[in-house]
Amino acid sequence: MPRTGLLALATAILLALGLLVAPPAAHAASTATVDGARNLQPIDGFGFSEAFGRGAIMHGSEGLSATRQRQVLDLLLSRTAGVGLSILRLHVGSTANSSIQPTNPGGPNATPRYVWDRDDDSQVWLAQQAKAYGVTRFYANAWSAPAYMKTNNDEANGGTLCGLSGASCASGDWRTAYANYLVQYARFYAQEGITVTDIGFTNEPDYTTTYSSMRFTPAQAAEFTRIMGPIAASAGLKVACCDSFDWTQQRNYTSAIEADPTARGHVATHTGHNYASQVNAPLPTQKRTWMSEWSPNGTTWNENWDDGSGYDGFAVAQAVHTALTTGNVNGYVYWYGASVGATRGLIQLNGDGYRVSKRLWAIANYSRFVRPNATRIATTTGDGNLRLSAYRNTDGTVAVVVLNAASSATSVSYTLPNTGITTGTATPYLTNNGKQHDGPTRDRGERRHVHGNRAGPLTGHVPDQTVVTVLTPRTRPKPRQRAPQARARSTPARLRVPRRPEPQSRTRRQRTAALRPRLPPAWSCA
Repeated sequence: MPRTGLLALATAILLALGLLVAPPAAHAASTATVDGARNLQPIDGFGFSEAFGRGAIMHGSEGLSATRQRQVLDLLLSRTAGVGLSILRLHVGSTANSSIQPTNPGGPNATPRYVWDRDDDSQVWLAQQAKAYGVTRFYANAWSAPAYMKTNNDEANGGTLCGLSGASCASGDWRTAYANYLVQYARFYAQEGITVTDIGFTNEPDYTTTYSSMRFTPAQAAEFTRIMGPIAASAGLKVACCDSFDWTQQRNYTSAIEADPTARGHVATHTGHNYASQVNAPLPTQKRTWMSEWSPNGTTWNENWDDGSGYDGFAVAQAVHTALTTGNVNGYVYWYGASVGATRGLIQLNGDGYRVSKRLWAIANYSRFVRPNATRIATTTGDGNLRLSAYRNTDGTVAVVVLNAASSATSVSYTLPNTGITTGTATPYLTNNGKQHDGPTRDRGERRHVHGNRAGPLTGHVPDQTVVTVLTPRTRPKPRQRAPQARARSTPARLRVPRRPEPQSRTRRQRTAALRPRLPPAWSCA
């Protein structure tokens, strides 16, 4: 990178931290408030899937070496070398080659004839790897029941589960057998050391495809939940429903379940996709809600941040923001973490190589810093170009994420009432177009000391078409009460934050080596 480019990047980072005085602006800074006293929804996490054989490709079925496999896993799951995703969505297979009961055991009341290959298209391997990175949330989701349980005797092309209202079959009522089948899938994973936490009996029940698919009406989904719920609960599983293709249509499924007092008590999480419609409102429930699958439409592999295509990194960042702040979702699960060809996944696999889209780093500005069991807290700003949200983690840190949709940099003056943050070290992480180099661009946020107080706001710059996450220091716990004989201190101790050594200057060759994708740095925006 030319020296002028490095200087501009360093200046932008320092400005974002408020460590340099910006040139006088032609207008006043935009104002933003992060109010720690107003709690919104809890956050379950951010995730991905490797369904339909993608787990096997990641595991080397098409030539990805063990070294590259580890690099891809780091990018998806590591909090230091990647984005720290924390939910893995597993595909419960229904084909003759993937089902745990590929043939009819003799009817719905016959003794089951389950089979288990301990691999499940390498999803077992992936789940074990994810667990080693700290993932504890595993969502097993079925696209369809096996063919012999359905009205069309086909695990694809729609059809309905035999025994549901309006779906009688000569073979009998398969509802209870299907519920037991799904629970057995989770038990097989338990044998491999993986605790499946959430189970879903349908995926896109309002959409018929030529691959695995099965239809449920909202009323049928509520009906099956009454059967599935007690069976799942006895196995310690949370029921999720219904992964509609359309977020607006999911409202109908959620409403039907909420209107049924028995079904309502059995569904822990309401799940919807936003392919046919964007997240435009919360689902009508007080239970947990997830945006459980989406990737943007597109026809080519895209590594860009903001090219106007609608499937670039900035488009994904805006979609995540909307789901969290308009839909008030508790979880966000992207579709493919890694796939092949013209994928709109986060990583493109190709033999023993891979490439990274900035869609990955768009999600990272949330997933790496907003951790499971965090709480979204209220934010306000009068600037219509700023997409602002904030989250308090259980360790006391606060992650403030701001997207600047304007075509120019914006100066923002933040106030942080009721957060307990007055001084310490804040760390900004920035993702935008950046500068191209010998490898993918990697924009690092460097930690710096910042000082503020209850009376004064923190002011910084957010570049145009950029997402910035600022991770604040841990808030100081309340001091313990001293014994009566001890003399109380007049003022609380200042928060002590160790200084991080400044990075040493590096040669161009050293900088180039650090950018090579086979050695992902602690933070990157490629």
